[in-house]
Amino acid sequence: MQATKSLELRIAAAAIDENAFENLAESLQALGTSSETDADSGIETLVAWFEVDDDETGLRARVIAASLLAGAPAGAVQLKTLDAADWSTAWQEQWHAMPVGRRLWVRPSFCEAAPADHIDIVLDPGMAFGTGQHPTTRLCLEAIERLCDQEAPVSLLDMGAGSGILAIAAAKLGAGEVLAIDNDPDSVEACEVNSRINGVAIRSELGDTPPARRFSLVVANILAGPLIDMAPKLADCVEHDLILSGLLTTQVEGIVRAYESHGLSVTRSDTEGEWASVEFNRQ
Repeated sequence: MQATKSLELRIAAAAIDENAFENLAESLQALGTSSETDADSGIETLVAWFEVDDDETGLRARVIAASLLAGAPAGAVQLKTLDAADWSTAWQEQWHAMPVGRRLWVRPSFCEAAPADHIDIVLDPGMAFGTGQHPTTRLCLEAIERLCDQEAPVSLLDMGAGSGILAIAAAKLGAGEVLAIDNDPDSVEACEVNSRINGVAIRSELGDTPPARRFSLVVANILAGPLIDMAPKLADCVEHDLILSGLLTTQVEGIVRAYESHGLSVTRSDTEGEWASVEFNRQ
């Protein structure tokens, strides 16, 4: 889906919790999010874009209200209207090709293809979350690569798939049957489009409940609250391994308790800054 005009929100990272920023962006159905760091000052700014409809004034009011509720001071909230060309340029300025793990190479289509010794994953900005820039996405990709290198899963479930980046990476790393589920129709569409771009077979479905069957590998990069809520059903989907992220380091203990109570054992946890991933298996 292509926005004809968008509203850009900018907040200094020091003025708002990053998880709260991602939550407000998702709650207002942001077109996408990013972060940028000034090369001279080192100051990091969080950025989100929202599609402008007929009521731009109302959208501005909602974005400001959500920002204040998320803890940002009024003076830290910056808004700017972008036309379609500006929106495209903004994404291209903030999103570049990026190596992840040992062999993965995540890029938008307007960047050059991956080096010959890397696995090329091509995505374009859309209404779905997941470009590989966020630490939790990188943590998941690294875990998927490591587990697939040990033994490619016969089947994989990506719960809360967003753009489909995790499912696509798994398919390119040799996973067999791949199912991607998301509760946002735009994400289902983005996953289907991106899987075609990458030449992999992925079944993308609309839903918010884990299916009543098991998969060799299950991945979910969502948020701690939903992960805890769906723990009984998601844990039951796990035949061998589970990768969870979308977590702050302070939330890992609660996630571990929730999933260990349903028969899974922790095998590994990794962090990047304040973010974490946790891996489980079924003995």
